[in-house]
Amino acid sequence: MVEIDTGKPHPARMYDWYLGGKDNYPVDEAMGRQMLTLDPRVPVMARVNRAFMHRSTRWLAGHGVRQFLDIGTGIPTEPNLHQVAQRVAPDARVVYCDNDPIVLAHAGALLRGTDEGVTEYLQADVRDPGAIIEGARKILDFGRPVALSLVALLHFVPDEDGAHELVGRLLSELSSGSYLVLSHATADFTPEESAAATEKLKAAGVTLALRSREEFSRFFGGLELVEPGVEVPHRWHPELGEPVPGQDDGVIPGYGAVGRKP
Repeated sequence: MVEIDTGKPHPARMYDWYLGGKDNYPVDEAMGRQMLTLDPRVPVMARVNRAFMHRSTRWLAGHGVRQFLDIGTGIPTEPNLHQVAQRVAPDARVVYCDNDPIVLAHAGALLRGTDEGVTEYLQADVRDPGAIIEGARKILDFGRPVALSLVALLHFVPDEDGAHELVGRLLSELSSGSYLVLSHATADFTPEESAAATEKLKAAGVTLALRSREEFSRFFGGLELVEPGVEVPHRWHPELGEPVPGQDDGVIPGYGAVGRKP
């Protein structure tokens, strides 16, 4: 029996609420509404982030990537990464990884991929890269390129937990020609609102580690950035998807980028 803590908000369930999903609880909606009082565009930001994942996946699949490791999957919201990838390349192999019990409870919805491809779910935490690598190796061929996707995840991993080192450890196991896909919230554009949001979430037991452009770029050390490099998420290859309504009505306080391992 999966135990789900409904006594405090959870980022994955809040994200689900922002996207209009139903897999959340009153505590998640309550905190989500508090975030909206600080910045009413939070749901737009969530959709922009989701759209970045879709476009980066299309770009990767279109450039020959056939293996994807998506850490911090979140609650299923169609189209999911495997659906986007397998529409371009039906033989794509996708491993989803998350540590949230509610995601595990909904994992069955993720496991319906194409007959030619593979779609699997792994329960593990980004703070335990060894377990992720061990599990993913059973499905993915680490001798061939893998796209490592950490979308809207690392701003919940503070420096004390070694966020940059965790990413480096995961990348060290991947072959030349692999890619890193990241999106990340920042306080660079909205310092006052971001500070208030960080404090509200901290009081509710949720750690938020907003990083600057420089700190975000450090995750790509030693990698070759795909053009246009580090950008606000909706400006990364906008031609590969549909614009999110409201994305140009104000600042999107985040960054997105894709880098290739030489």
